[in-house]
Amino acid sequence: MITSIHTMMYSDDAAATRAFLRDVLGWPCVAAEFDPEWLIFKSGPSEMGVHPTRSEWEGKTYVHPRHHAISLMCDDIEATVSELRAKGATFRGGIQDEVYGRIIMLIVPGVDDMQLYQPMHKTAYGL
Repeated sequence: MITSIHTMMYSDDAAATRAFLRDVLGWPCVAAEFDPEWLIFKSGPSEMGVHPTRSEWEGKTYVHPRHHAISLMCDDIEATVSELRAKGATFRGGIQDEVYGRIIMLIVPGVDDMQLYQPMHKTAYGL
């Protein structure tokens, strides 16, 4: 059956993105047999949510295009942001409170920003 989820990023600077994932986030990796620079990262436990492209909540309508998104989860957002900043990470804006958790946008070289968040909802990654 299914053993895991393999996510992909298409980067304008793959070497910089790979270095960030390896050196700043500290994710272990393996190199592909065909190219030692082509790294595949262990990204930790995962879960997947499915959001509607159109919804209404508390009298407000939300419309989003179909797309995929990658969010990084943490237990303590202040500590995680501080640790990542010490490793050279930068963020767009400050920590914000949302209904689902506390969030901040992590700037990742070569790709779009990734949301870092401390969830305030039940999580499934430990099931």
